[in-house]
Amino acid sequence: MSGGADLTAAAQIAAAVRRLAASRAALTADLVALFAAEIAPLQHDDPMRSLLAASTDESVAAGLYVLEQGVDPRLLGAPPAALAYARRLAQRGIPVSALLRAYRLGHAAFIEAALSELAADPDCSPAETAAAGVHLLRVSTAYVDSVSELLVVAYEEERATWTQHRSFVRTARIAALLDGEPVDLAATETALGYRLGQTHLAALLWFEAPSAEPGEQLRRLEQLTAAAAAVHQGQHLFLPTDEASASVWISVPDELEDLDDLVRVLGGRAGALGEPAPRVALGRPEFGVDGFRASHRQADQARSVALAAGPAAARVTSFSDVGAIALLCADLAATRVWVADTLGALAVDDEDTERLRETVRVFLNLGSSHTAAARTLNLHKNSVQYRIAKAEALRGRPFRSDRADIELALRACRVLGPAVLRPST
Repeated sequence: MSGGADLTAAAQIAAAVRRLAASRAALTADLVALFAAEIAPLQHDDPMRSLLAASTDESVAAGLYVLEQGVDPRLLGAPPAALAYARRLAQRGIPVSALLRAYRLGHAAFIEAALSELAADPDCSPAETAAAGVHLLRVSTAYVDSVSELLVVAYEEERATWTQHRSFVRTARIAALLDGEPVDLAATETALGYRLGQTHLAALLWFEAPSAEPGEQLRRLEQLTAAAAAVHQGQHLFLPTDEASASVWISVPDELEDLDDLVRVLGGRAGALGEPAPRVALGRPEFGVDGFRASHRQADQARSVALAAGPAAARVTSFSDVGAIALLCADLAATRVWVADTLGALAVDDEDTERLRETVRVFLNLGSSHTAAARTLNLHKNSVQYRIAKAEALRGRPFRSDRADIELALRACRVLGPAVLRPST
């Protein structure tokens, strides 16, 4: 292609890119959904999905900039969010091949969207559109190649650094315990520096927002874990998951009933003002090797509830409070349908309906007593009767049937909120 033709193609591409930029948010969302559907290792929890979305958005923005301004892609560095995401993948042991496949799929989808914009330009002849398409493919491929190389370097450097800071023996011992493999108890306790023949409280800790200082959040989590263990003079075991999250075990006295002080410290509420506070998912105190596994499994299920509930979730989520709800999180789409079938129009996400659901929940918990519910809710008995009647009308049938299902569905609404409710219209 001649220099003049190149300039014409570049101008046509710049115009198409400006139109495409108007729908960048939608394009980014589509790409993130594509990666999760096509690349199993990229089916993330919410914090990692947010980081993937930021990485994708910055990469799309940089690609649009290169095409619109005619900048040599080799002169640009990798987007900061893309570098952060590559490093987090390295920390979690997710193969770099998953990242590279995401860039290949993303490049193909980006090209398709850009070509559609070019083809929609009535001022471009078929020959000009074809020439612009060739130019688009050449420049965008150069950009993807350049960024991919930088991300692979960042991934490999982080993987090497992360490996140096983790004890493979320690990690392997814990993995064997959690997988239920036969273990040498004495050797495992020596490797871990932690006794297994005691009562364990497992927790998963994580920060939702990244830190500007590498290692700062892990140090904070380990400090909180040590301080929480000291509440009852117990041992603790700390296993980083990545730079912003960890699995921990804390030994507690047998038959301990009140965990409030320990949990308060673990959640960061006893720290100095201004110190960051993590999210916490707790298992139940359990004894021995089986208890080590069980409490961790429970903490993981509690975390699934916290992630499903999103911003509405409490900072500390305990399995003891949400055990049944955790089972419902295995298939939220099916749970949403079941809640709607069980509660009818009482499963709508608005303040008035939420007030009715809470009245019904208290009413059923107190043996369907209008008087007791009125006392608990600080309402007149007639107000409670009115609300129950209105809630039954919304449901479409009385509460005396399917009572167990109703109570579970109400708990699901209370804990998971919009994740299982129908949007208000």
